[in-house]
Amino acid sequence: MDFIFRQARLIFCFFTAIMAYSFRLFIDFYKLMSGHSKWATTKRAKAANDAKRSNLFTKLAKNIAIAAREGADPETNFKLRIAIDKARSFSMPKDNIERAVKRGSGQSGDDKIENFVYEAYGPEGIALMIEVITDNKNRTVSNLKHLLNKYGGSLGSDGSVKWLFEPKGQIILTKEDISEEEELQLIDAGAEDIVREDKISVISAMTDLRSVREKIQAAGFEIESFELTYLPKDKIKVSSEEKIIAFLEALDDDDDVSNIYTNADI
Repeated sequence: MDFIFRQARLIFCFFTAIMAYSFRLFIDFYKLMSGHSKWATTKRAKAANDAKRSNLFTKLAKNIAIAAREGADPETNFKLRIAIDKARSFSMPKDNIERAVKRGSGQSGDDKIENFVYEAYGPEGIALMIEVITDNKNRTVSNLKHLLNKYGGSLGSDGSVKWLFEPKGQIILTKEDISEEEELQLIDAGAEDIVREDKISVISAMTDLRSVREKIQAAGFEIESFELTYLPKDKIKVSSEEKIIAFLEALDDDDDVSNIYTNADI
């Protein structure tokens, strides 16, 4: 009888351990599939707060001006349409948008602005792609070097980190969750991937962004924003998420910095 009891106890302990391990796997899988990103959440909250300051409007105007260099008509210039739609989503005044278009298309006498993408390493060796729009390259590079050095990072050479990222289109929906049927609709519209963060994010090929966006809208989904982006091929774990987020926020506060992309898993 004691033997049977011991065997039953061993079997019970074995199945308890299996269930606990399976539960941990499920939680890890859920976290992976949900794609929760503290930086993505922080960026959106920060953008909402920045909308109350001139800082955001300055950046939006620069984005519009750069896009307008390829043509002042948003109907034929998709990059300009993206920039204008993004500005409107933050209630940027119409006059500001029109001035930015004129500046970029050469219809005003303002100083010429240029855009650059810098490759860099941040705290804990994270890779960075930093898009800037500036009328003074020397000032911008000096500011970037100062911030990177302050947080233990450095500027990289051309090609040093770009290979770690892929250019993609990204469409943020107003929804926080979707059903299986809705997920199939997004896939039919051309979604390469669907990421669950604080909002549903649809990833497309960079060249398909416009068509995927139009199909998603035609299917009845509400879109919060859409943009061209750089997505990391792989993410790396960091030991201090707070330090990394503080660093990214400091970079984002620079008026010349337009976008920041990182492979940090935060």
